[in-house]
Amino acid sequence: MITKGIKQLCADAEREIETLSVEQVMAVKDDPNVQLVDIRDIRELWRDGTIPGASHAPRDMLEFWVDPASPYYREEFGSGKKFIFYCAGGMRSALATLAVHRMGLAPVAHMAGGFGAWVKAGGAVEPREAKLPTPKS
Repeated sequence: MITKGIKQLCADAEREIETLSVEQVMAVKDDPNVQLVDIRDIRELWRDGTIPGASHAPRDMLEFWVDPASPYYREEFGSGKKFIFYCAGGMRSALATLAVHRMGLAPVAHMAGGFGAWVKAGGAVEPREAKLPTPKS
């Protein structure tokens, strides 16, 4: 039996991490020391678009991309920038931010309400073209 549900896990995470409002993120999105990171599944980006300038780090690979000892490490995460993570609604990004915070990545935050709140607030969105594998003949 589950003793702690996803809402409680997210509430617990938000007590330990920095949570920024959409307005706060809009105010810093162009700061060269800030990097927005979209952790949604690539199919969500293809369907809904993404925030201009955001990098993509799918939630299922995030810890591997952050860890310099991992064969999947991405140098972007060693840049010293402040990383602001977001997902569709703010729950996955809260948990992801907690995970990388506990790994020692700093500074990090997540955007409350996620991409949905960004769109609702009139934030810019750019399409993300689907890059599907070419079938072998």
